[in-house]
Amino acid sequence: MPDTSLYSAEFLRVKGLAERGVAEAQHSLGFMYVNGQGVAQSDELAVSWYRLAATANLAQAQYNLGVMVQKGQGVKQDFTLAAHWYERAASQGYALAQYNLGWLYAKGQGVAQDVGRALYWFRQAAEQGEAGAQHNLGMMYDTGKGVAQDHEAALEWYRRAASQGYARSQYSLGLRYDSGQGVARDPAQALDWLRKAALQGYAPAQFNLGLRYDKGQDVEADGEQAMLWYGRAGIQGHASSQFNLALMYDTGHGVPQDDALAATWYRRAAQQGHAGAQDSLGMRHEHGQGVVQDAVQAAIWYRRAAEQGLPVAQYHLGQLFDTGNGVERDAVEATAWYRKAAEQGHLRAQFDLGLRHENGVGAAQDSVQALAWYRRAAAQGYAAAQYMVATLLDRHDLGDPAEATDWLHKAADQKHALAQFELGLRYDCAKGAERDYEAAHFWYLCAARQGHARAQFNLGVMYAAGQGAQRDLVEAYAWLHRAGGAGIRPARDYLARTARRMDAQQLSLAERLLHA
Repeated sequence: MPDTSLYSAEFLRVKGLAERGVAEAQHSLGFMYVNGQGVAQSDELAVSWYRLAATANLAQAQYNLGVMVQKGQGVKQDFTLAAHWYERAASQGYALAQYNLGWLYAKGQGVAQDVGRALYWFRQAAEQGEAGAQHNLGMMYDTGKGVAQDHEAALEWYRRAASQGYARSQYSLGLRYDSGQGVARDPAQALDWLRKAALQGYAPAQFNLGLRYDKGQDVEADGEQAMLWYGRAGIQGHASSQFNLALMYDTGHGVPQDDALAATWYRRAAQQGHAGAQDSLGMRHEHGQGVVQDAVQAAIWYRRAAEQGLPVAQYHLGQLFDTGNGVERDAVEATAWYRKAAEQGHLRAQFDLGLRHENGVGAAQDSVQALAWYRRAAAQGYAAAQYMVATLLDRHDLGDPAEATDWLHKAADQKHALAQFELGLRYDCAKGAERDYEAAHFWYLCAARQGHARAQFNLGVMYAAGQGAQRDLVEAYAWLHRAGGAGIRPARDYLARTARRMDAQQLSLAERLLHA
């Protein structure tokens, strides 16, 4: 015989009524068992009592029984049976059941997927004031799913739900006022709705609010506020917030720089599948920044991000295979990852793929393919690729000296020393451009100032001859001396000849110039 001292008086009263067949009491008893209210908690007994009340056609019991069957709580999960009980309650006008039934039709769970039926049941619930259904109706009008797209109708349903404090609708309104979709753009209104949703703990709104303070979008930039909102979303598991927190600690943006905390937040986001965080965590393991240096771990995280299609991770993984760092060295595998990244527009991967085709490393040697990949990187403004395009175009089988000169100009304008020197040569020797000693002198000077030894030698010769610039033996001596020191052997003879043409004062000035 059970120990009735464990039961509350209210439980015993309700139980007595339930055993006499009072449906409302049966439902209440089920509720008490679900919550352990006045009795030991038991999902199985709750289901039994809910079923009795549901069979007696009590709508609230039909709904609650549907919820437990849908979740598999105290009974085997069965979406078809859940739909049955929801429909019985929904047909009696029970709004929550109408809402849940709409979801089952929207997802095709336990019933054939039917957007029209989903719309019908969402509308039935929405018109009774069910906020979730109002929000879902808003989304359907927003996207034109199951109904003609109507942004004004969407806005109206969002407003109804938001006015009841429904966070997802408040967030949607915030985005609407931010973008000006269906309403006049209003940053103040956007912030107000986003803040209302964020204060209710809605993580996407918290993230959005953090992003605004982080970037200074429609508010004054405030690192502390950004951290606050990212943190609130991050502890709820919002991966993008975790990633942005990591970035702030990584760069010291708005907070003291902290490698360990950055690594912690990268890891939390990475473990949820955030590709950017996985790549960043891989980089930290590769370089031992905030974590133990471990190339094997780096390869694991790079691969996870790479397999999600993140180009930078594909490139990083390719680099590991290229060097055999953390993985077995494999030039072909490296090329395969470079190619995946390059096809998505990753600049360095395009350039490196060009190098591999040019030199036959992990790929068939193919100048045409090399040129194609160099061109793609060059078109993104990468000076090294622009120089390589010019170099390949200079070859007779691919040749176009005039186009090569154009690419050299693009690279030279970005201070690429090799391109500057080659451009000087072209104007000096009339190759792919009309002879122009002044232009040659200018580009030699640009390259020479960056330490290009051949440019220093040619510049010294031009100063000595007064070619492209006024003759200046002091400058000639200084540049030839630098070229000789860098290993350009002819520079020594030219230096000696130049010195014989100089007086003591000029030599002294040249020496001072060298050490300036």
